[in-house]
Amino acid sequence: MRFAVDRLDHLVLNVRDIEIAAAWYVRVLGMEVETFGREHRTALKFGGQKINLRPVDMDPYVWVAAREPVAGSDDLCFVSPVSIPDVIGHLQDCGVAIEAGPVEREGALGPMMSVYCRDPDGNLVEIASYLRG
Repeated sequence: MRFAVDRLDHLVLNVRDIEIAAAWYVRVLGMEVETFGREHRTALKFGGQKINLRPVDMDPYVWVAAREPVAGSDDLCFVSPVSIPDVIGHLQDCGVAIEAGPVEREGALGPMMSVYCRDPDGNLVEIASYLRG
């Protein structure tokens, strides 16, 4: 049998301020905040996945971390069942500037339409809706 991974369980996002980052992802993307572990870490839950938030100034001896954790260096893509015009309207209602799009992209499951914005740390956030038919 050939070794292969099955799915992504979680990823870690390095942030300058956990409260500011969590509030943005809750308000703009509808995620839920979860506190976990002995260290009372913060995660953002959505669907069957989660994003753990790690402060960039954390003690590297407390948590295993990336070799050089920096905030604002990530490029994330989230899929929404909402149409792109409705995504654009929601982002505008939230006061979030659209950096690019709508533009057609190729996702893991086929063609999709995407818009791009930035979170408080400057990470590029793509919000996509798969094209039907």
